[in-house]
Amino acid sequence: MGHGKTSFVCLPCRASYKQPHLARGEGDRVCPGCAGPLIHVGSAFAAPARRDVEGWRVLSVLLHAGIRFPMGCGDGPGYRPRTLAEVRERQAYARAAGEPFARALLREELP
Repeated sequence: MGHGKTSFVCLPCRASYKQPHLARGEGDRVCPGCAGPLIHVGSAFAAPARRDVEGWRVLSVLLHAGIRFPMGCGDGPGYRPRTLAEVRERQAYARAAGEPFARALLREELP
């Protein structure tokens, strides 16, 4: 039985692609639109609409912080911020509390 598909995104094109998992030794995936590198985001990823500029900016922040969307044991990837306001709140909290930014981004509620 073959492996399922997982999601890859191209941030400049605001495009998402479902493709088979990467095999060991396989090179990077390339965007069919711009020939730039695709970023592996995980199986539980749901892309924002192409016209949702804020959603793609938030996604860019998450991906550059190293956050992905793996499929958990029936519960999905967990909390991810969806608005720039949520990102800014977590960024301010991370600075004030001395917590790593990536960890603060994953907090559903701030203390």
